[in-house]
This record gives sequence, C-alpha cells and structure tokens, in this order.
Amino acid sequence: MREDVHMAKRKRRKFTDEQKADAVRMVREVGGLPQVARDLDLTESALRLWVKQAEIDDGGGPEGALTTEEKEELRRLRRENRTLKMERDFLKKATAFFAKEQDRTSS
Repeated sequence: MREDVHMAKRKRRKFTDEQKADAVRMVREVGGLPQVARDLDLTESALRLWVKQAEIDDGGGPEGALTTEEKEELRRLRRENRTLKMERDFLKKATAFFAKEQDRTSS
C-alpha cells in the first residue's frame, strides 16, 4: 500500500522592495537564477517574476508592459474608481428617496 505524503504548505512571505532589488542584483551579478533562488530560500518562479519586472522597470520590457510604478497607480485608480461608483450609487438612491418624500409632502 502507498502512503500519501503531504508537504506542509509554506506560509506566504512578504518581501520589501529592497529585498527584491537585492535578489535581482544577485541574479544579474552572479547569474544562475536557480542557485540564487536556493541560496535565498525563494521559489524560482517568484524570483523570475522579480527579475522580469526589474527589466520592465529599467525600460527593457516588451512593448506595453507596465512598470511597477504604473501598476501601483493603476491599482490606486481602480480602488478610487470603486469608491466613487459606490458614492455615486448611494447619492442616486438618496436622491430618489428624497424625491419620493418631496412628492408625498407636496400632494
């Protein structure tokens, strides 16, 4: 009979921009992304994304790729847009409510 071996799921970690930049610098200077990932106890896929984003930020990415700064602005604008839509919807409902109230009092 075969036993199922369950690997413990790794807790998601947060990294500062400085830590990411240091890791990217190591890949660029030392080379060997898989080795740098092992040395820093990172997944290769995460490190590969950081390197790719650093290339985009440095102006070496594909046409139309968003820089980190542009992504942050887009996130901020989307959040602001959601808030404005909620406020607009609230004001529409409030206007309709008060219009009904006005009609009742004028009748």
